[in-house]
Order: sequence, then structure tokens, then C-alpha cells
Amino acid sequence: MRKRPSRALVPALAASALFLAAGCSADPGQSSAAARTPDAGASATSTANSDQPLAVAAAPAAAATSTAVARPGAAGGKARKTSLKVKSYDSHTRRAVISTVAKGTSSPSPTGTPTPAGTTAPGRTAVGDVIASAPAPGAPDGLLAKVTKVIGETADGTEVQTAPTTLDTLLGGDDAKGTVPVDPASFDVERLLPDVKVSWAKTGDIHSGPEGTKVPLGSLRVDVATKVATAEGAPASADASVSGFVQVKPEVDFSYGGGASTAATASTGSTASGPGAAYLGISGDWTSQWALKGRAGATAKPVRLPFAKLHADPVLQVGPIPVVVNLDLTCYFEISGDGRVTVDVEQDLKGDFKAGGTFGTAAGWTPVNESHMDSSPVRTSVTTAGSVKAALGAQATVGLYGAVGVTADLAPYLRGEAAGTVTATTPVGSGTKSDVAASGSWALYGGLDLSGTLQIQLAIFGTPVIQHAIPLGTLHREWKLADGKM
Repeated sequence: MRKRPSRALVPALAASALFLAAGCSADPGQSSAAARTPDAGASATSTANSDQPLAVAAAPAAAATSTAVARPGAAGGKARKTSLKVKSYDSHTRRAVISTVAKGTSSPSPTGTPTPAGTTAPGRTAVGDVIASAPAPGAPDGLLAKVTKVIGETADGTEVQTAPTTLDTLLGGDDAKGTVPVDPASFDVERLLPDVKVSWAKTGDIHSGPEGTKVPLGSLRVDVATKVATAEGAPASADASVSGFVQVKPEVDFSYGGGASTAATASTGSTASGPGAAYLGISGDWTSQWALKGRAGATAKPVRLPFAKLHADPVLQVGPIPVVVNLDLTCYFEISGDGRVTVDVEQDLKGDFKAGGTFGTAAGWTPVNESHMDSSPVRTSVTTAGSVKAALGAQATVGLYGAVGVTADLAPYLRGEAAGTVTATTPVGSGTKSDVAASGSWALYGGLDLSGTLQIQLAIFGTPVIQHAIPLGTLHREWKLADGKM
């Protein structure tokens, strides 16, 4: 189980988006059977008889423990919203206790036991059921699992043995499409340095953070101010400071197109064989303003200094299915140089970014990696010969039900360099002040690096297993901010 940082209200940092690419309509033969739900308390709304993509929306607060159940291979076995709840889950044994809320009551009741001939009465948990649950006790990242054995009844419900499964067993031949913002109150923040301030704003004129800090609706702002210590092995001791803020409004992009599943069902009678298309990634708007001042005593190898970690588990309601997205964001400074150049620079940066992986049956998983940024120098000064590079970046990871699928690292940076000579002459025998002359040039550059990795856990879609991590490749751009003569 992931150890959570202390909870704090922080902004609508992570918004999620589900655009489900290619797809086919649901099997029309299942529309009449949809009423024969595997759960007596299930919603009357069925998605099996619709040619439209599944509706996608943020899960309402009342559905914070929502659960969907599918019974692949059974008549009317498509995924449906249900009153079943995951009362507890043990990640070591993979055992779960499932209960239901009986009509007219507010307390859970046992789900019952299987009937003799290997069948299960409506409303009962059975072997073969696929369960998708929002975060629950013992499963903070949500739960996506298949029931492999019904163990028996307990005071809290039916205890079952589960095994991992994939999203195609629930989504089958369906498609979905939508963009969903995440409630800023659902994020945890861990401050790694003393002078870190977090601000956010949401609708209803609700604001969190230092008074006077302006934050657009739905955005997170992290301010930091710290000293940069001389790195071990640096050629010179030096003092420098960094300060500024990162403001980000990310979205998690998720897509599933059930074309392959539908084709396989029609030709072989099987219930699912993976999607025809899928996408998982992170994107969003980025704004930052930051300054580097002093003589940075760094080394040629970059030194990274994380200053804040953030985590959220937004729940998307994809038709009847709660899809749990896990988002982690680490904000950091990174600095390198020769310890000789002295700088006094400040930069504004605005733009957007997108990083992730897309799946197609022909090409498999391939990377997506793009960013558009505009910057302007607010203050520039570089003196003495040498070089320095400092980045104010963020590393994001996005996954589903606790399985990390994509890691993306966005690092906008400033790079300064100066070359020249300094000479001093003092007349022999005189008490006059030395004449000092300097000649040379300096230049200041802005830039960004965007890199990342596609992980093997992307197989949670039901796609073929990635044999090894796939680099996103590095997107590198650099532009001149200012230059001059010494």
C-alpha cells in the first residue's frame, strides 16, 4: 500500500480526460438481456443497447465508493453499476469482502452464497465476476479484479479470492469520450522544503493559500524560495538562491476503443480480446516565473532538489464503471555548472505540454511527446567567465488502479554562459588604484526538455504486454533570451 503524505487541500491539479479512440458499437444482441443484471440493486440504466460512446463524468461525491460488476460470458453480463461495495481488501492475499446495501436500509448486508449447481442468485458475488471499485479500505488506488473463488460469509459480507484483470473485460467493445476536471480538495501535498507555499482556487470563490496569491480557477500554484548549497566536488564554493513558482493545470488523458473486442466477439464468440485503440497520458497548461541569483557552485552533473510532492486519485465515471486514475507530481529544481559564472536572471514561461503513449493494433504502443512554450526574460545579468544551467521542472506519473503506466518529466530551464578576460594594471611605485578592464561576451538561453517512459503496466488496458519500458524520447528546444558584452 502506498504511504500517503499528510492530506492538504490543494488545487485542481489533476484533471482527467477520457477520449476513447476508434471503436465499434455494443453488441445489439445484449440489449434485451441487460435487465438480467448480476446484481439485484443495480442501476436500471444499461449501456449495452446504445451505439453512442459511454458517457464520461467526474464521479459524484455520493458515488465515492461506487462499484461496477461484469460477468463476462454470461447473458446480460456487461458491466453495470451496482450496489455492491468493497468493504475491505488485503493486497497481500488478494482477498476482498464484498457487501451490498439492501433496499430501504443504510447498512450493508451480506451478499449471500452461491446456489448449488454452480450458479449464483441475482445480487450475489460469483466466480468469474469482474469488479471495478473506487478507492476502498485496503485499496486506496481503487480495485480492478476478477473473482476466482467465493470463500464464504462474514459479518461484513461475502469474502472472495481475487486475481488481477484488465479493463477490456469490463469495457469490451464499447468506446468512451470525455474531459473531466478533478476536485482540488482531493489532493495530498508533501512539502519537502521549509519555504514552500501551495495555492489553489475553485468555483464558488473558494481559495486556499497565502492571502493575495492569484490563481486561476482549477489551477495549482507551488511557490518556493531556497538557497543552493555548493555541490560536493564543485570546483569553487559559491552562494546562489532560487525563487519563484510553478502553476499547472494538468489533465490525465485516457482512451479506449473496443474495435478489436467487438470483432473477436463476432468471429469467435469470445467476450473480449483487448481494445483496438487506447491512450494514456498527461497534458495541461503550464505557467512559471522564477529567478536564479548568485554564483551557483554546481558540478557538470546536474543536482536535483525536489521541493514538493503531490498525489491524487480522481475517479472517472465511464458509463457505469468507476475508473480510478492515480496521479503523482514532484516539483523540483535542478542545477549544473562550473561554479564560476555569476547570474541575476528571472524568466516568465507559459505554454502547454502533452506526454503519453498511444496504442493501435498495427503499431502497438508508441510515444506521444509535445510541448509549446513562450518565455520572456524579466531581468538578465551574467558576469565573469563560466556557465550555469538551472531548471524548474515537474515529474509526473499517471496510472490506473495503482499500476503506473506513464512517467513524464517536463523541465523548462535557463542556461547562461560567459566568455572573456579580465586584466588589471597598477603603475609601479604609485599609490593609485589599479585600472581594471574586462572584455568578452555573455548570452542567456531559455529552453525545455520533455522526456518520459511507457511502462509495462500499460497492459492493464488488455493490450499485449510491453516486454520492456519504452522511452518517450526527449523533446529538446532552446531559444536565446538575451546577450551582451562585458
